Amino acid sequence: MNLRPLTEADRPRVHEILSAPDVAKWWGEPGEETDGLLAKEGDQQAYAIEHNGQTVGVIQSWEELDHRYRHAGIDLAVHPDHYGLGLGAQAIRTLAQRLFDQGHHRITIDPAAANVRAIHVYEKLGFRRVGILRDYEQGADGSWHDGLLLDLLKGELK
Repeated sequence: MNLRPLTEADRPRVHEILSAPDVAKWWGEPGEETDGLLAKEGDQQAYAIEHNGQTVGVIQSWEELDHRYRHAGIDLAVHPDHYGLGLGAQAIRTLAQRLFDQGHHRITIDPAAANVRAIHVYEKLGFRRVGILRDYEQGADGSWHDGLLLDLLKGELK
């Protein structure tokens, strides 16, 4: 497994990953989400997750740089064809360690509260539940869904 910065050349594959039904139900509209990942805005950085020479997912981080609140957040999507291989967990471990090495003391992740599969992986890596973010995200059907805030402190990564 390898992480490398996303480039414009990744657009078709990123869109394909985010359009997969098992991914799209947790992310927003694939075109908008792809644009957001490729925008490279300020404190955000997105990476391709590569396995055996193929892009199988994406992971992004954002940073809060104020020294009093310094921490980072992570978002992840892996194509369902590559579920169960531990690639998402490896990508999170790699990126989390980089962020800790850069001076962050805490990393957050905020999956949909109903995304049991993702939450299981995050907790295996050492993330702990902080609380429910009520009506956190609006779905494609216009209804609101809860999110789950999890965090990981330096030294807790498994």
